[in-house]
Amino acid sequence: MKTKKNIKLIIGIVVITAALLYLVISSTLSQSQYFMTVEELKSGQAELVGKNLRVSGVVLGDTISYDPKTLDLSFEVAQIPGDHKLIKAMGGMSVVLAQAAHDPNLPKMTVHYKGPRPDLLKDEAQAIMTGALDKNGVFQVSELLLKCPSKYEADLPDKPN
Repeated sequence: MKTKKNIKLIIGIVVITAALLYLVISSTLSQSQYFMTVEELKSGQAELVGKNLRVSGVVLGDTISYDPKTLDLSFEVAQIPGDHKLIKAMGGMSVVLAQAAHDPNLPKMTVHYKGPRPDLLKDEAQAIMTGALDKNGVFQVSELLLKCPSKYEADLPDKPN
């Protein structure tokens, strides 16, 4: 009798441990989504339509269009590198954002968001967006996070006076 109780206890502990391990792993994987670049999204556009994705790019300020009555917001983002080592080698995120916002040769993408206009939405801001690409090639944003370029100014090299 005593060994049957021990076996049941061991099985119970194994099941609970496996369930907890599964929850930790699945939570970690869902929180660590990969950011696609604009270039990656455009190159795989046909296969990516309708899929939930995260994309990062630099806001092009002169393309921002907002209607406060309908809460329709649209703007373009341009390609920024996805590799942090490359960003650092290029002079840091602030430099990368400034260069990308003014380079007409980089891949660009139109995004659409429905909601209040974020205060940080301006030229050279980094946009991190979750959403899906529609059949017209417009990225329909469900979640929008913006990082102001001034956040990265500490990364800039000292400027001569």
